[in-house]
Amino acid sequence: MNQLIIEPTKTSPEIKLHPSGTLKFRGRSIHENTQDFFDSVLNWVDEYINDPADTTFVDIQLEYFNSSTAKYLVVMLQKLKNVRLKNKKYFVNWFYEEGDEDILERGEYFASVLDMDFNFVEMS
Repeated sequence: MNQLIIEPTKTSPEIKLHPSGTLKFRGRSIHENTQDFFDSVLNWVDEYINDPADTTFVDIQLEYFNSSTAKYLVVMLQKLKNVRLKNKKYFVNWFYEEGDEDILERGEYFASVLDMDFNFVEMS
C-alpha cells in the first residue's frame, strides 16, 4: 500500500496518509467539490482498514472547514473505527488554536456523535 500525500491549496488542506498508521490533516478545507477531493482519501482508508497498522494515529489540525468537509470527516472517522475489529488501536488527536472554541466544539461534537475518544490538543 502506498502513502497518499495531497499538497495544500488556499481552499484544501494538506493530507498525509501513511500505511504505517499516521494520518494527518492540516490547514483549511473550504473547497466547493468535496466529493472529488475526498474520494481518494476515503478509497485509501478503505484499503488501509483491510490491513491496518497495530496503532493508527489520526491528527486533525484544521483551522477552518465547511459543512461538506465535516460530512467527509465523519465518514472517514467512522470507517477508521473498524480497525478495532482487527484487534488494532487508534487514536484521534484534535488540534485547535488557543481560544478557538468553534473548532474545539466541532471536535467534541464529532467525538460524541461517533462515540470515539479524542485527545484535544490546544496550541498556543
